[in-house]
Amino acid sequence: MRFGLELPPQQRVYGGFFVYSFTMGSLPPRLPDIQRAMGVAEGALGLGLIGVAVGTLISLSFAGPLLERFGYRRSILTLIPLMALLYAVASFATGPLAFFLLLLPVGLVIGGIEIILNLEADRTEHLIGHRIMNRAHAFWSFGIFAAGLVSAGIAQTGMSVQLHLALMVPVVALGVAVVLGRFDPAPHRTGNAAGPAARFPAPTLAIMILVAVTLSAALMEGAGIDWSAIYMRDQFAVSPFLAGFAVALGAFGQAVTRFFADPFVERYSPTLVSRVLLSVLGVGTILVFFSPAGWLSLVGFALMGVGTSVIFPLAMSAAAQRTDRPAATNVAAFAQIAFGAFLVGPPLLGYVAEHFGIRWSFGIGIPLVVLSLVFAGALGAKPLRHEVD
Repeated sequence: MRFGLELPPQQRVYGGFFVYSFTMGSLPPRLPDIQRAMGVAEGALGLGLIGVAVGTLISLSFAGPLLERFGYRRSILTLIPLMALLYAVASFATGPLAFFLLLLPVGLVIGGIEIILNLEADRTEHLIGHRIMNRAHAFWSFGIFAAGLVSAGIAQTGMSVQLHLALMVPVVALGVAVVLGRFDPAPHRTGNAAGPAARFPAPTLAIMILVAVTLSAALMEGAGIDWSAIYMRDQFAVSPFLAGFAVALGAFGQAVTRFFADPFVERYSPTLVSRVLLSVLGVGTILVFFSPAGWLSLVGFALMGVGTSVIFPLAMSAAAQRTDRPAATNVAAFAQIAFGAFLVGPPLLGYVAEHFGIRWSFGIGIPLVVLSLVFAGALGAKPLRHEVD
C-alpha cells in the first residue's frame, strides 16, 4: 500500500520541485554560521562550495543510465531524503577541504534529481497537453523561498547548523512521502528521435551566444543564493533572520515572476521579455553594489530574483528550436555549459569577495548584464506559441 497524497500529474511535479528545492535551500542561509565556525575567509569557503558543482556536473553527464536501471520512482524517493542527510553530514566539516569532499556527494545526488524532475516535467507536458515547465521551476523558487524563511528563523534562535540540518532529514523524508509517495513516472514522449545525445557535445557559436545571454542571470542567481546572507551580515551587521531573509526574498521575486511569465512570453517575444528582465536584473545588481542601507539591498535582491527568473528557460527553448543539429544535442551542449556557470560561478565569486570586497561579487555582474543585453536577440523575436510536440 502506497502512502501519500493522490495528486494530478502536474501537481505532483510541482510538489517534487518544491520539496527538492526546500531541501537544497536550507544550507545557504546558514553559510555565515558555517564560515564563522571554520574561521575562514570567503575565498576558502567558496572553494569548499565547489564540491556541489563538481558533483552535479559529473552526475549530469553519467547518471542517466544508472537512474534508468534503478528506476525513476525508487531513485527520487531515495535521492531527496539522501540529499538532506548529506547536507547534515557536510555541516560538520571543520575546514574547506572537508567541506568540498562532503559536498561532492551532495552534487552527485542533485544531478540525479535534476534529471528525473525535469524529464518528468517534460513528459507530463506531453501527457496533459500544455506547458508546465516555467511553473514547475516557479515551485523550485518557492521552495528556496520557504527554506530561506525557515532557516533564517531557526538561525535567529541560535540553534546550531548541525542540529538544524539534522532535524531537516525527517521533515524532508515526510514531505517526500506525502507529495511523491504515489509517484509513477509519466510515459515516454512518442515520436522522439532515437539515440542518446553525446555526453559532452561540442558547443557551436550559436550555443555559446545563448550561454552569453544567460551568463549574468546564472551568476547573479547563484551569487544571491550563496552570498547574500554573508553580504548582509558583513555590510550591515543585520540579525541572522534578516541575513537569511535576503536569500528568501530573491527566491520569492524569482518564483512569482516564473509563475506568471508564460502569458507575457506568449503575447510579446522571448527577446523583448528577456531585455526587460535583464534590465531589472541590472537595476537590482547596481542597488546591491552601491547600497548604503540594508533595506535598499533587500530591494536589490528582490529585483535580482525577478531579473534572473526566466532567462535560462527562454535560452533552453531557443537551443531546442535550432535546426542545425538534433534538439537533444543542442540542449545538452547548452545545459552543461550554462548549468556549470551557475554552479561554479558563486564559489569563484568567493575569491573576488575575499580579495576585493563582497560588494564586488555582485558588482562583477553589471558588465555581464550589458553583455547579455547585447546578445538577447538570439532568443528570438517572435512570440512563443506553446504547442505540444
